[in-house]
Amino acid sequence: MALDHPPADQLWPRTEPLDAELTAGDARLAVDLRGGALRELVVGDWHVLDGYPAGTVPAGRKGGVLLPWPNRLRDGRWSWRGRDLQLDVVSAGSPNAVHGLVTAQPWHVLAQQADAVTVGTTIEPRTGWPFRLAAAIDYTLAADRLTVTVRVRNAGGEDAPFGAGMHPYFSVGADAPGDVSVAELTVPARTSLVLEGGLPTGERVPFDGAIGRVGDQAIDTALTDLVRDDDGWARTRLSGPAGAVEIAVDGAWSWLQVYTGDTLPADQRRRSVAVEPMTCPANALADGVDLLVLAPGETWSGTWTLGWTPGRV
Repeated sequence: MALDHPPADQLWPRTEPLDAELTAGDARLAVDLRGGALRELVVGDWHVLDGYPAGTVPAGRKGGVLLPWPNRLRDGRWSWRGRDLQLDVVSAGSPNAVHGLVTAQPWHVLAQQADAVTVGTTIEPRTGWPFRLAAAIDYTLAADRLTVTVRVRNAGGEDAPFGAGMHPYFSVGADAPGDVSVAELTVPARTSLVLEGGLPTGERVPFDGAIGRVGDQAIDTALTDLVRDDDGWARTRLSGPAGAVEIAVDGAWSWLQVYTGDTLPADQRRRSVAVEPMTCPANALADGVDLLVLAPGETWSGTWTLGWTPGRV
């Protein structure tokens, strides 16, 4: 019996859904299936993430997944075991390869329930990137906490170097650009990597993580030598009129990038703070600093959590 298929000229690729949505108690999370990003987290009336509308392209890589490298790679150039490689760069005016390859890539729901979802994608070889990686992210939402586990598997036939990161922006009560000045911040790091134009000079300097009130400080800083609690986790704390958040990273994340949004578009500038878990700093593909390498079939994972308490703490 012939199957009843629609005519070929009526077949189109799937364009919905745009998000995977989770709920737990008073918390609602939207994961953008373009890029696998954290698009929105609302607790009651508090937008804990400084997110973006569904179907739009956010400024500043808001909520983004940074694979197979975080941050910048100078001129998009790097070498791996005798091969000189050239990745696409942003523009002639900004000649760097930035934040990996998956920002605009479709991610697929691998498993979902009301308060948890796993999304995944495959990073295929392309110009300047001759490796194949499978990536998955497990998002689990509770009434007072979000747990995020990033997993990477080498799906190719040779050793593959990579770095991982995520780019969430946290809002603690800013209602307008510039309001982040009222926030208070403590970062568990003892060392800062000196940057010029977002790229490392090679110098490292001591860092005092007890920042306190942000005020007029412009922060865009790569931090390492993390101070860890007895359980091995390092905890960043940010508070403001809407409440307090705690961003905790396990031992898989050796770096944090903290950014006060000073170069975002004027209507979004300095209204939230990005605290970015990273396995390596900018330019790591070229410099080799804390670069991860997976043998064929080998896997890596790293977990971070976000906890929140409404009302100033």
